[in-house]
Formats: sequence, C-alpha cells, structure tokens
Amino acid sequence: MSGGFKLALAQFPAYTPHDWAEVEATLGCWVAEATQSGAQLLVFPEYASMSLAALFPPGVQRNLRDQIAAMQTLRDDYLSVHRRLARQHGAYILAGSFPWQRDDGRFHNRAWLCSPTGDSAFQDKRMMTRFEREQWSIAGGEQVALKVFDTALGRLAADVCYDIEFPALAGAQADAGAVLILAPSCTDTAAGHHRVHVGARARALENQCLVAVSPLVGDAPWSPAIDVNVGSAALYGPPDHGFPDDGVLAQGDYCAPGWVYAEVDPARVAQVRAQGQVFNFRHGRETAARDAGRVRTQPL
Repeated sequence: MSGGFKLALAQFPAYTPHDWAEVEATLGCWVAEATQSGAQLLVFPEYASMSLAALFPPGVQRNLRDQIAAMQTLRDDYLSVHRRLARQHGAYILAGSFPWQRDDGRFHNRAWLCSPTGDSAFQDKRMMTRFEREQWSIAGGEQVALKVFDTALGRLAADVCYDIEFPALAGAQADAGAVLILAPSCTDTAAGHHRVHVGARARALENQCLVAVSPLVGDAPWSPAIDVNVGSAALYGPPDHGFPDDGVLAQGDYCAPGWVYAEVDPARVAQVRAQGQVFNFRHGRETAARDAGRVRTQPL
C-alpha cells in the first residue's frame, strides 16, 4: 500500500425495504455519508444483502432455500448498484456478502470488492458455519480460491466472518502481501461476536498486520436468516511500536447502526515488522517451517 487513507466500517442494520428504489436509496445515502467524510475504502458486513428477501412474498421470506433461490433474480442489480456507487464516489466498496449461485448450482457466500473504475472482483467464504452447512447448504472449502486484491490503496484481502477465525487463511494472504484484511461479519449472539473479534485480533498479532471488522446489526423478525444480529466494528493492529498498547485502532459502540472510521497507515505495518519489540510475522513462519512434522508424543 502506498500512503495512508481513511477507512469506513459499517455497523449496517438489517431492514425491511419496500421496493428496489428504497434499496438503492439506502445504499446511496450510506455511501455518500462515508465518502463525504473522506473515506476511500468502505466495508459492508456479511449477509447485508439478505434484507433484499423482504421484497419477496411472505412464503418466500419464511423459507431459507426459497429466499436464496429468489435472490438470484436481484444479484446482478445488487452488484451493479455497488459498482455504480464506487465509480460515482471514487471509492472502493466491499459490498455486503451475497448468497451467489454458481453455474454448477452451488451457492457461495460471496463478497464483491468494487473499485472507483467500476471494476469488481470477489472473495467467496472458505469456512462455513454449522448454520450455513446444515440449514442453508452454502458451499465453501477447497474449491474456493483464496485471493488478495491489488488496488490503488495497495494490497487488500477479505476473510468473511468465520474465515477470520482460522490462522492459515489470513497467514497465506499476508504472505501474498496483504497488510489489511477485511472481515465482514454476521453474528446472532454475543459469543459469535467475540469469536470474530478474538480471531481478528489474533490475526493482527500473528501477521503484524491490520484487520478490520464490519458487522450486521439489528433485528429482522421476518427473516429466518438475519432475524437477530449483534456486533461492533473495529480496526485492529499488533500491540507493538506505532500502535496502541491493546492494538485497538478503532472500535464502534455495540449494536449501534452507523459508520466507524479509522485512519489506515500501511507504513506502520512495514515498520513494526522490521523494528517491533517482537517479530511475530517473521518468527511464526520460521517456527512453522522448522517444526513441520516434528511434533512428538511423550509418554508419562
């Protein structure tokens, strides 16, 4: 990444739009507010798209499988509005993730990153929660490519919600040059919220990088997918030279809708990796290489 920039993390509320015009107006207002505040990278949460299911008849709203099948009729418009807003406001936007159906019929939890040029690229979630696997049939796993994105702001990555709880994913992205990892989330319990944040803070420590969380908040009682949503946005770095002692660079109020802003300075990541009190990024890789296959069982 070259130079610093302002980051906007949405504590985006689940809501009940009445028509597509309201969807566009809502997203337009949110993006305008953030960019008028100077944000160059905007992050929306996991499954922020699921409010779109309110546009369908009640029977579809109540059925998880019917919801995601019907939402495929809106997916191109959903991506288009984010691409248009990114181009209009000259910002990068990580759209709220969408249950996207592939040509083989499988559904993936897909987060699109849209650029100021109107181009877009996506990261599919790798690790599925029990809800996604057992009740929703959302696919993940090895068939999902792990990516980093080269942008005018530098190299970014996205680990969608549960993904940020697995060190190998963020580690591979950091090895590929990502110094900022975006973690859009959707959790319905305080425990789930804390799991995401514990994972995000651990990944920032292990990789001496920045990790940003953006949650869905609020209630949508009509939806079996996003009926309850809790959390807070945050930007974490390693607790070391150039960062706060607790590594917390920004933290939103729990469950309060709105933007949480933070200044991102990628040079601090390079500096702490070179001159920190500790060298987690370097030493972690040295240890992994040295100890691979060397764990012994010791009888007592």
